[in-house]
Amino acid sequence: MSELISLREFARRENCSDTLVRRAVKQGRLVLSDGGKLDSRLVGTAWREANAKGANTANTSANSSQGVRSSQFAPDDGANLSIEDTARSMIASGAAPDRDYAEALRVKENYLALLRQLEYEQKSGLLIELGLAKGVLFECARAARDAWLNWPARVGPLVAADLGLEADRVTEVLTEHVHKHIQQLGEPEGDFSAES
Repeated sequence: MSELISLREFARRENCSDTLVRRAVKQGRLVLSDGGKLDSRLVGTAWREANAKGANTANTSANSSQGVRSSQFAPDDGANLSIEDTARSMIASGAAPDRDYAEALRVKENYLALLRQLEYEQKSGLLIELGLAKGVLFECARAARDAWLNWPARVGPLVAADLGLEADRVTEVLTEHVHKHIQQLGEPEGDFSAES
């Protein structure tokens, strides 16, 4: 069994400040035991090389044990948890994968790149909000409906004059048929699924 040492002793053996060790624990590059101590076998590993710019997979040995203790971050029933507490409870319950530091940075950078791409597409006009698209569809359908409803009153007298019929009767018949046609068309439906 390996020896468990305090954070201060670990920092002394690594020839660094204990603040640096505490920061590595907070960032998940080093994992504390249940007693709040570190495994002495982690001295000399690559935990210091992993930083925000160039985390590599060499530090996986520093994260070989469980990253989060499930008892430490169990969510309270009905309590409003912070984002950090929610993430910890998701990892502890197995709802989200427990990643080492380098893998978490890779996933984070991929998501940030996707967010930047979406922002670019939105600003360049290639991407619009779903609510806006639905609103435009609704307004276009309403304009088409209004045009159809006004059509019999505008065209009825002209048709009646060409056929030599009573204008009011022709307008009534056209209005009745236009209403039936609009009912058959139904509500406008747009396919806003993510499929291309």
